[in-house]
Amino acid sequence: MIERPLITGIVAEFNPLHLGHEYLIQKVKQSSPGGLAVVMSGNYVQRGEPAAFYKWPRALAALSCGADLVLELPVSFSVAGAERFAFGAISILNALGCVDQLVFGSESGDVSTLNIIAKALQSSAFEAAVKSHLSLGLPFAAARQAAAKELLGDSAALLSEPNNILGIEYCKALLRTQSPMQPKTIQRIGSAHDAPQLASNTHIASASQIRRLIQQKEPFSAFVPKVAYSIFERERLAGRAPASLAPLENAILSRLRTMSREELSQLPDISEGLENRIFSSVRTCTSLEQLLISIKSKRYSHARIRRILLSAFLGLNQRELPEAPAYIRILAFNETGRNMLRNIRRTATLPIVTNAADFAPLNSNAKAMFETECRTTDLYSLCTPEKGPCGLEMTCSYWERKDFFGN
Repeated sequence: MIERPLITGIVAEFNPLHLGHEYLIQKVKQSSPGGLAVVMSGNYVQRGEPAAFYKWPRALAALSCGADLVLELPVSFSVAGAERFAFGAISILNALGCVDQLVFGSESGDVSTLNIIAKALQSSAFEAAVKSHLSLGLPFAAARQAAAKELLGDSAALLSEPNNILGIEYCKALLRTQSPMQPKTIQRIGSAHDAPQLASNTHIASASQIRRLIQQKEPFSAFVPKVAYSIFERERLAGRAPASLAPLENAILSRLRTMSREELSQLPDISEGLENRIFSSVRTCTSLEQLLISIKSKRYSHARIRRILLSAFLGLNQRELPEAPAYIRILAFNETGRNMLRNIRRTATLPIVTNAADFAPLNSNAKAMFETECRTTDLYSLCTPEKGPCGLEMTCSYWERKDFFGN
């Protein structure tokens, strides 16, 4: 049996793709002769916001910086907490049937410790410790941290850093799915996640810093790869970026004001009576920012609240959320990616779709998931400076509609 070249998978939002992402891709490519598959969030991201740029130009930017195959993480997983986000992405990479390793960035750079923590967090001892601390009246996040400290000692400190947290969730998902992929981590470089300003010892800005520059119409070319910048700037000049919830603020508030407590209770990530807090705040708040401040507490983070409010507007319901992705959707590929796809069509355990017509023969779960993407993309097209039409999911892929990107 002839061994094939090693294939690597990574998970990303690329919101937008920056120099730190380029560094990660370049490091991965050094040890991935078989190609690099990226599972990328679609038009909405884990912060509970629309991505700054449509998914198609972000996928094209990924190719320009070294990715070979870009796959979409469906919206019900991309707008979710770290555990569901990671599980959805790992499930897609598993379904390719040929990915050998998963590489992710982390603050620690120590995959062995992250994996040990992942195993501990899945243990019955951890579950019991969390329950014990909750019974003392601690909020869930504090109870979880205290339980981790109890089981892991000083290693629990890694759970306070966002990329470590996500890396641990990737490891948990690999364990949960009994994945053959081997985890590997590369230490994150550049400004800290969500840092308000560029760190003095680096030229690599965080995605949040770059988004802020774009929103304020300030130069950002120094912080993204040159080839990616040309794509992003073309989108901005065309009025298709940056996307923001600001144009839909009244629509979101209107939707929330019409929802009952019962409807709110069925939103993803609702627990501990949070629907009552949201219901009361919605009756008095007249802006999204005011609403976020009113709902937020030590128990409920801004990101979690944003995801819940966005889910309400997008029509995501806890009862209807799929347990796992129902298909593998191709957003972009290069020649290496084309060769990867030839093999993947033989090894994949989920249907592979490249355009809307491919959904016709699929089962009801896959069709329902795609209908959700269609609906949410139609709403996304109202978040951009120049409003877009409905139906982009039915017609837009970068190799079929190059006019969308101005080519």
